[in-house]
Amino acid sequence: MVYPKIVKLLLLLLALSFRPAQASITAKKGLPYRHAVPRRMIAGVKVVDTPIVRDAHDYALKHSSDFAYKHIMRSWLFGAIVIEHNETLRNTVDLEVHAVAALLHDLGWDQTPGSPFVSNDKRFEVDGAIAAREFIQNNKHGKRWDERRVQLVWDAIALHTQPSISNYKEVEVVTTGNGILSDFQGPILGITKEEYSAVLSKFPSNVEASYDIRHVDAALGGQLCLKLPL
Repeated sequence: MVYPKIVKLLLLLLALSFRPAQASITAKKGLPYRHAVPRRMIAGVKVVDTPIVRDAHDYALKHSSDFAYKHIMRSWLFGAIVIEHNETLRNTVDLEVHAVAALLHDLGWDQTPGSPFVSNDKRFEVDGAIAAREFIQNNKHGKRWDERRVQLVWDAIALHTQPSISNYKEVEVVTTGNGILSDFQGPILGITKEEYSAVLSKFPSNVEASYDIRHVDAALGGQLCLKLPL
């Protein structure tokens, strides 16, 4: 189905017109330090490795095309790199919230016929946010989350194509959006070319590294040109 792909493309192109939020956010007093969690390395990037993150990864893999899955993984890893390179973010971001939001941010773009996530009356970002919330609430580990963490995931997904709003939200929301944006803008916010290339090598986009409309159109198999003149 081409239509939802075109909608996502247009929203992403709009997002590209915004500058990513700089991570100069003041640490919140009393915020729990959530980095004392298991970690693993993916494409040279250190990421959180807890049961709910593993479950979210498997859920995303199950409900994503190969193209979407690789985009999801790149978005998560780029966000993790941004966090690692910024002292404030290292001390403030809830790593599980960021990971789950990044991994599930495109559930509303599910192309499976009869998808349980996609509605006829809501934006794909909202569909995805609702699906992610239901995933957390039904997950045995997610049931331990308080409502604030669930809401942060919801907001991060619902607003990930709206940087003019999300850039003024909590650090988890901002960082989720910046990780996704990095997949289209290239190395930004402290991500080095070497780090970026390592992630692309592990999860290739299968298109030339050009971050303009032709790049995104190629990633969608040229389908944009069939519906929308450039």
